[in-house]
Amino acid sequence: MTLTSASWALASTAASSVPEPPGADTSDGLCAIHQPNLFPRLSTLAKLFAADRWIVLADVQFARRDYQHRARLAALDDPSRQQWLTLPTHLPHGRSTLISQARLVDPQRSRRAVHLLVRQYYGRSPHWKAVSDVLDAVLDTLDSSDRVADLARTSTIALLTALGWSGDALDSSEIPTRPGRSERLADLAAATGSTHYLCGTGGLQYLDADPFGAHDVSVLSFHTPVDCLLWQWARRVSSLWALSTIGPGELANRLAAQRETHLLRVHA
Repeated sequence: MTLTSASWALASTAASSVPEPPGADTSDGLCAIHQPNLFPRLSTLAKLFAADRWIVLADVQFARRDYQHRARLAALDDPSRQQWLTLPTHLPHGRSTLISQARLVDPQRSRRAVHLLVRQYYGRSPHWKAVSDVLDAVLDTLDSSDRVADLARTSTIALLTALGWSGDALDSSEIPTRPGRSERLADLAAATGSTHYLCGTGGLQYLDADPFGAHDVSVLSFHTPVDCLLWQWARRVSSLWALSTIGPGELANRLAAQRETHLLRVHA
């Protein structure tokens, strides 16, 4: 049986309408810096939704085992049943190819695969209209570009837009920075006027906070709950599953609650 919002262990904290998007008030200056992912996982989408601006990190090395060119789709009625949607990708410079340089091997074949698989998995959802809008945006991009970064960025922005987010998406390649992993991230945050950098738990393992402190930018760890079905799959499957299962209004409420949780730490 397809899950509904009433099936979830964690009750909504707001009405089912889409809440005020985080981009409506940028006074808190939260930024997220993340690579463009194809139909990103819910944990990634939640971090971007919580931010006032997303700095798209496409001028870093492409990784075949990452999520730029692939997404794990979960069955609507059983999220443990999963299938990879993987788009064959050409790396013109071999292993040193940047995400922005990666190209689809066959854009039209990729278009057919995206169209058929997304519809196969989520076409029966009562929230198909929202999913279809995201899908159409991606298909339109596939008609005009063979760049993996364009496709991944479009899929992410389309999902954020479906949830009422109106923040800014900026390209890291257009912002001068120093070399060095932490130095570069700190420079990107400072150059965009951000006061806080949202960092996932994985990134915290290597991050040096000193360059951020030199810019008066605070590092704020971002994490999602694990106590209900929605979040148990957040780090594994595409957020298309959550959107199809509980719909854009309910999902926006859940992500808005996560943003509020992190804002309380900012103002503590």
